[in-house]
Amino acid sequence: MGGRITLRVDRRASIVCAALGAVIVVVAVFSLGIGDYPIPVAEVVRTLLGQGTPATDFIVHELRLPRLLTAVLVGAALGVGGALFQSMSRNPLGSPDVVGFDTGAATGALVVILLLGGGGTGTALGAVAGGVLTAMLVYLLAGKRGGSGFRLILIGIAVGALLDAVNAYLITRAEFTDARQGVLWLTGSLDGRGWEQVRPLALVLVVLLPLAVLLGRDLRMLELGDEPARALGVPVERTRLGVMLIGVGLTATATAAAGPIAFIALTAPQVARRLTRSGGPNILPSAFMGAALLLGGDLAAQRLFHPVTLPVGVLTAGIGGLYLAWLLAGQWRKGLG
Repeated sequence: MGGRITLRVDRRASIVCAALGAVIVVVAVFSLGIGDYPIPVAEVVRTLLGQGTPATDFIVHELRLPRLLTAVLVGAALGVGGALFQSMSRNPLGSPDVVGFDTGAATGALVVILLLGGGGTGTALGAVAGGVLTAMLVYLLAGKRGGSGFRLILIGIAVGALLDAVNAYLITRAEFTDARQGVLWLTGSLDGRGWEQVRPLALVLVVLLPLAVLLGRDLRMLELGDEPARALGVPVERTRLGVMLIGVGLTATATAAAGPIAFIALTAPQVARRLTRSGGPNILPSAFMGAALLLGGDLAAQRLFHPVTLPVGVLTAGIGGLYLAWLLAGQWRKGLG
């Protein structure tokens, strides 16, 4: 590279990002205005600009905006994490929630909640540690030649199944109140999320998202295969390790903030790729798509069964399960299953 860093701007991808950004803004303003205390759209905008009343200022800035920003940031982190792992494994099933990284993060959080009696910060740190350790275990078991393809996916699914059993055992051995807290966390929810979740999420994205974009070119080469990528000057193992660290950092932090929210990491990169009609990881379109999906999903979870509010993880799991079945059917038709 000779010290120069170049980025290729894809016109269609830029249009997709702009359109998704507009969707996010519209849904966000609408979300901030609805609830037990409805606020007109114009008043929401005035409040966001610092011209609201004390009542609307408290409702928007203290109650609704932190939850909304958590949804956007968690969705973006999951979308990018999914794009990185799917591109590295060259398989749409190579998503962190399918190969067990989210389950590992949940195990780390449950250990803190049920065995150590930790609070919110401890739970977040436990989730990050669990996700990182699980990714390291899967990467080591997959070996150098297993960093791509079905070997990594199969090992990840096996490790995830083992950790699922561990999670179930921890829940059954816990006291009732602790077990209830653990089960609630495992459903994946944005209820009650505040600025204490928004700030670390924003910091992690500010650091890791540019690094993911910089790795995009090498990942595009890796999708051609290891040998062609080496011939084009890509440091394959170093790139793969960097992708693993960045992807785990994003997904584990997202899980720490909201619990394991299924299928956003699986779905967002695939939908983004179809919209951009472009190969490669599609980092930024996946981030925008993940944010839009989770923001829309959380709005639906709040309003579809009003006054009952569903945890957003329940809604994404239900819809994502159908998408996974469709994806598996497509893989089977291609003879990859």
